Amino acid sequence: MTKTISIKSKIIYGVLAVLFVVLLWLGDEGRQPIVYNGIELQHTVGLIDSENALVLQDSVARYGVVANTPSYVMNKGSYRVQMYYSAEQKDSVLELWEQGDKIAAWPINSWENELTADFTLSKDSKQLQLRINYSGNGGLTVKKLSLAPHTFFYTDTYFIIAVFLLLNLLGWLYCRSGSAWLTQERLIDICVILGAALLATTPLMQTYLYNGDDLCYHLARLEGLKDGILDGQIPVNILPDGLQNNGYMNAMYPYLFLYIGAFLRICRVSLGFSYKTLVFLANLGSAVCAYTAVRSMVKSRRSVLLAVVLYTLMPYRFTNILSRGDLGETLALIFWPLVIAGIYHVIMGDQKKWYYLVIGFTGILQSHILSAAFVAAFCVVTVLFYCVRIVQEKRYAGLFKAAGLSVLLNAWYLAPFLYYYFNEDLNKDVLRWSGYFEQSINLSNMAQSLSLYNKQYFSLGLALLGCLGIGVIYLLCERRDKMTREDGYLLYLLVLGITLVFMTTGYFPSRALMANGLFENIATMLQFPWRFLGPASACILFVGAAGLERSEILKPCRNAIFALLVGLNLLIVVTVPTDNSHMPYKNAEAAASKGHETKLGTSVGLFYPHEWRLYGADDNKLTTSVVISDIASVVVRDYQKKGTKAAVSYVSDSDTAYLELPMQNYLGYRAKDENGESVKIEKGEGGRMRFSLKGDGGEHRIYVRYGPVAGFVAADIVSALTIILLAVRRFLPALWCGELGRMIRPRRELETEEMENSDEA
Repeated sequence: MTKTISIKSKIIYGVLAVLFVVLLWLGDEGRQPIVYNGIELQHTVGLIDSENALVLQDSVARYGVVANTPSYVMNKGSYRVQMYYSAEQKDSVLELWEQGDKIAAWPINSWENELTADFTLSKDSKQLQLRINYSGNGGLTVKKLSLAPHTFFYTDTYFIIAVFLLLNLLGWLYCRSGSAWLTQERLIDICVILGAALLATTPLMQTYLYNGDDLCYHLARLEGLKDGILDGQIPVNILPDGLQNNGYMNAMYPYLFLYIGAFLRICRVSLGFSYKTLVFLANLGSAVCAYTAVRSMVKSRRSVLLAVVLYTLMPYRFTNILSRGDLGETLALIFWPLVIAGIYHVIMGDQKKWYYLVIGFTGILQSHILSAAFVAAFCVVTVLFYCVRIVQEKRYAGLFKAAGLSVLLNAWYLAPFLYYYFNEDLNKDVLRWSGYFEQSINLSNMAQSLSLYNKQYFSLGLALLGCLGIGVIYLLCERRDKMTREDGYLLYLLVLGITLVFMTTGYFPSRALMANGLFENIATMLQFPWRFLGPASACILFVGAAGLERSEILKPCRNAIFALLVGLNLLIVVTVPTDNSHMPYKNAEAAASKGHETKLGTSVGLFYPHEWRLYGADDNKLTTSVVISDIASVVVRDYQKKGTKAAVSYVSDSDTAYLELPMQNYLGYRAKDENGESVKIEKGEGGRMRFSLKGDGGEHRIYVRYGPVAGFVAADIVSALTIILLAVRRFLPALWCGELGRMIRPRRELETEEMENSDEA
């Protein structure tokens, strides 16, 4: 029976909840201005005086842009810029730039010492920057520069408050329901799962955004996905404002889970906090999937909780999150335990749990393509290894159902991916920049769990090495002559895990094997051998968790081993390296703290890799204006672009003239003239769209838009119908047997069911 909560306890909790919300609101930085002293501006010339002001004199023999702020990812809205200065001459200008275009400018007058200007952004910016353009004449002293919103920069605080209130509401509804589902054991399990996820997120609980190798690309994906949704694309195949508003291909990198971050950006949550939220959910998902998968194979709660902690806090996950900034592989690692458990249930376990394999493969495919290739290879090798048993026990139905359902569920993504990969003129050669073998790691690194100075370490860690030792003791020493088929699967995972680890090291002859064309093709596509550490860690984890439960040799010291392995993993978290800057504010006036500033992406920026651009679309070939072939015979009257839609008006006196729009010519775009007739899109320089013009001297207009592509729409419908059918099959029987079913089912059927129930009684 559920214990009733006293009125006093409710009042105390309510007061504390209100106090927490008020403190969050008081700490909101979203309304605070970003303030720079002259010394804090990015500058190439000038001196700093005793008041930290930037002093420029004509003796520097330099004019033009001499100082600027970082580039911001800024929400649309109204803002105010203020500059405190002293100037001896006029003609210097404060400019506002966005993605290489000057969108506003204000004169720095010599007879004033303060400049205040308001401006409005009609859409979210990607690289908003204030620049001081010095005339080169007379002295100019920049004392302070500030940027403030008329409303707020971001809504992070309100998002946290909303989540807090929602959790309280759910808790209140649960208490009102009187459900006894939340037993003491389940409560402990939930606390361990949440605790592991929070501990894995603690390195990101700094006021600033922890940078990584690929972080700038994933931030660009988050921001671009938000732009694509607002553009009306579902799914989003083109990031409309990427590449200086030229558009960038999105269909080549999975993005399903990034919709969460994109939704937060639509709600005006900052880019930095949206990314951190996504990483926390990845940590939580890893803990939940490890718990679910291991629990389906191992009965001991001790072993299950050990797997949760070890998998969520394993070193390779921290390397992906903090050093590499590889959000795709981080998301893919969530689902590896489900794949391992799923293939186990298909070949020898509970056949009804074949859906584990579907969920695992779908999750990885929607996270990281190379990880999906690993999963496919793992499944093929495992099926071939156990093919005799699968046929003898007629377990192939689960495999067919898992494979077929996986294809149907993911058709919406696979269709555009395969279409563009094989039919588009993409610059895929840059994917093979790595020679593979030079990225091998030393075997001695496998024991490295602590790294105070080097944030990039590729390791199994001492805890997983302990799991490896447990597997060796249980399978090779204790069960060598009396293995069950479950033990055989664990031995298979152990051998596979050790093999994958060996393939990451310099002892594996990858350099010699590069002479083989097939191996070279696969290796250069994988780029880094240490990608195998993820699946290797998952395999070894299962072996350790199951071995700790089943080993009779280790039975007397199970609790000690559990505590030792968990303790070793917790040490990884407390020693994750930082930049040794523990103070979020530089001084009392520094509202431009590391937290406030980097939430707007200033420390990282946005980057669009070369591999999914069209051939020739290098940065120096990009433009933001219409390009015409003959200035003398062509006049562009108007050009407008919004998302993936554009329109241009022109007058031409030459039939051989053409114009090129500053838009990447990806397949799927179509064009029409003012009469609604189709206009052929040709390939121009730098991947741009080229149009041959009508040289009749009259004004003509071309309208361009992306999609919808018939094949993509068909694939979307297939996936949507599959999801609907699965939902109907899952929930309709419950509704049919519940109160709703009793209201709509025929009376005769109900009477028959009651008679059957009475007979059984």
